[in-house]
Amino acid sequence: MAERDAFKNPFPAGDADRRAIWDMLVTRDIDAFVAADWSAVQGDFIEAGFTGISGNHQGDPQGYTLAFPTLAGYRDRWLSQAHAFGADMAAGAFAGDARAGIYQATRLEEIEIDGDAALVRKKFDGRLAKTDGSFDRMNWQTLYICRRDGGRWKIAGFVGYLPHIVE
Repeated sequence: MAERDAFKNPFPAGDADRRAIWDMLVTRDIDAFVAADWSAVQGDFIEAGFTGISGNHQGDPQGYTLAFPTLAGYRDRWLSQAHAFGADMAAGAFAGDARAGIYQATRLEEIEIDGDAALVRKKFDGRLAKTDGSFDRMNWQTLYICRRDGGRWKIAGFVGYLPHIVE
């Protein structure tokens, strides 16, 4: 089996909707996160009614929480995590290209579209090696609810930090 190019959009040129969603949730999201640049992704969200639920890495929905009842709350957490990640990169904590490691850990191959709504499954499975011999483990999945808004796909909400069991 050929190794996949983690930086390449896997959807065919004729599938403009899925290509646009992949670019939003993979390319723009990862690059903006690594740069801690919220302005690069803020237009990818529908602020009105935005909701983010955390599965807290648990299989039982009883343990899920309403982690982000507003986009502002999600933005603040995203920026906090992105700045901490950037500080680790600046300090030389990663034993390689951390951005490439995130791309390698990310899989977005399933997008269900019905009219102007989409359910997107984004999965993470990988390790970011650190210079001290440890690693940051990426192993979860997120279900994004996207909607076509103003002629383009945007994120209306998500259920994230769900367990991702790799067999």
